[in-house]
Amino acid sequence: MANSMHRLMHGAAIMKNGSLADIGAVSGLSAGDATTAMDSAVTTGRVLDVDGKYMLSPAGHMIVSAEYSRFCAHLRADQDFVGAYARFESVNHDLKQLITRWQTIDIGGKPVANDHSDADYDNEVIAKLGNLHERFEPILDAIIRSDARYAIYKFKLTAALEKAEDGDINWVSDARTASYHTVWFELHEDLLRVLGRVREE
Repeated sequence: MANSMHRLMHGAAIMKNGSLADIGAVSGLSAGDATTAMDSAVTTGRVLDVDGKYMLSPAGHMIVSAEYSRFCAHLRADQDFVGAYARFESVNHDLKQLITRWQTIDIGGKPVANDHSDADYDNEVIAKLGNLHERFEPILDAIIRSDARYAIYKFKLTAALEKAEDGDINWVSDARTASYHTVWFELHEDLLRVLGRVREE
């Protein structure tokens, strides 16, 4: 089981310039444990505090990357977890295509940036996102069964989808919020790091 420092640094690697609360939530640490670990990480130079936002130092990146094989060995050997990740990658391919549809629209056979003036088009894509989420939930549940820490992603993805379905389209892919695409990207990064995989470009 990963210790608090490794989990905290893993959270910082995922959130990148995140708040203590956000990093702690992804780390699966209590508020008290996250604060204690963060104070130690900053003091030892593993994490940089930039006006209340935190990011790994170069040394921190090297340390946390070297520790995954030790602290995540149980998940790398968990065939249910590895199988769920493989199914995630299949849905990830569909999600990327859907986000491309969200960000661009076809006009005269040419893709142009979606200015979101066509509400019917946007609503159709959001409906497809809802269908994708329903298909993905059993996969995410399998991931959570192997490591309860991943429940935070289910909460955040569901919240973002509900806001998008309620009409706030920023919650589909806006990088400035915990939008569906933003949280999905963080989940992907989390899984890749834990399993020692490389993101396909």
